[in-house]
This record gives sequence, C-alpha cells and structure tokens, in this order.
Amino acid sequence: MAAERTAQDSGFTLLEVVVALVITALAIVGLFQAASGGLLAVSTAGRVEEAIQRAQSHLAAVGRSAALIQGEFTDDDGGGYHWRLRARPIGTRQVAAPDGNATASATLFDVEVAISWPGRSGERSVVLKTMRLSATTGGE
Repeated sequence: MAAERTAQDSGFTLLEVVVALVITALAIVGLFQAASGGLLAVSTAGRVEEAIQRAQSHLAAVGRSAALIQGEFTDDDGGGYHWRLRARPIGTRQVAAPDGNATASATLFDVEVAISWPGRSGERSVVLKTMRLSATTGGE
C-alpha cells in the first residue's frame, strides 16, 4: 500500500527547503565577506609595503646630501602619502686630530621618519627610527 500524503507532510517539506535556502544564503554572504576582507587585507598590505619603502628611502637620504640638523620637517610624498622627519641630537664629542692642528666634532642624532596616508578607518602610518652620526671638522 502506498502511503498517503497529507497537507501537513507537504508543508514540512516546504519548510525544509526554505531553511536550506536560508542556510545557503548565509553561507554565500559569509563567503563574500571573507573574499572582500581578503581583498581589503591585500590592499592594506600593499599600502603598508609602499610606505615602508618610502620611509627607508627617506632614511637613506638623511645626512647624505647635506649636513644633518636638528628639527622636524614635513612634506607631501605623492600618492596620498605624507612624510615627517624628526632629528634630534643625543650627544656630541670633540676629538682632536692626530696632527694636533684640527678638532673634529661628532654628534649622534636620533632620527625618525614617519609616512602617513588616509585609510578606511582613519589615518595610518609607518614609523622607522635609527641613529646617525654627523661629523664636522674645523681648525683651531
């Protein structure tokens, strides 16, 4: 004998289908959120990497073309990036030259370069710090 279907049995099957569709929709939404989060992370990592390269470039140039001086300097770096360079002396030593006719002055500077850019949740920045020695010579 074949089992007879009642109206209640049909409704229960429809309810199962609706629940399955809701679960599938939630899973798809979760996948899209994960994918968009991954893309955002890749974009952020690229911006951070570029900021680090820019900061390293600024640090490499400190004291190379001109004497290192105390102060804070800022400027636009292009591409939405801004840089800030801060140099402050930590200590100075006077050293006599071997011939006794001249003295040399060596100053150790604390140097900090910050690169900042606007992000989705406010301003982001990368800060690199180092110390640089600046030497000057002069006659007595």
